[in-house]
Amino acid sequence: MVRQQLLQRASALTTRHALQPSLRNTAQRRLASGEMPKLTGAADNAFNRERMAVKQHAAGSSDLWRKLSLYVALPSLIIAAINAKNLWDEHWEHWDHLPPLEDRIEYDYMNIRTKKFFWGDGDKLE
Repeated sequence: MVRQQLLQRASALTTRHALQPSLRNTAQRRLASGEMPKLTGAADNAFNRERMAVKQHAAGSSDLWRKLSLYVALPSLIIAAINAKNLWDEHWEHWDHLPPLEDRIEYDYMNIRTKKFFWGDGDKLE
């Protein structure tokens, strides 16, 4: 008697699971599909159509910005960094050819100061 009740309950559960797809499978199918579902019946109104259009536009523009970031911005940053490094090296290479600061000639037009700085005379080189 108990065994027969358990078999009936198991068959009822199996039938119910066979008729209703699990929530997980539905979500996986929905996320895997590339196109938006069609609206039918009461759901087919102006508000829902506008929401679907906004979703489609957002999906397209986010894909565009992702591609721009990966294929345009990152290579541009790498090229700019290489250029900055080369300019930095050239600058210090130029300074290596100049005589030391102590041996340079101070001309009259260099370091002209007509008034004192508010923190003192401003002559910090001496």
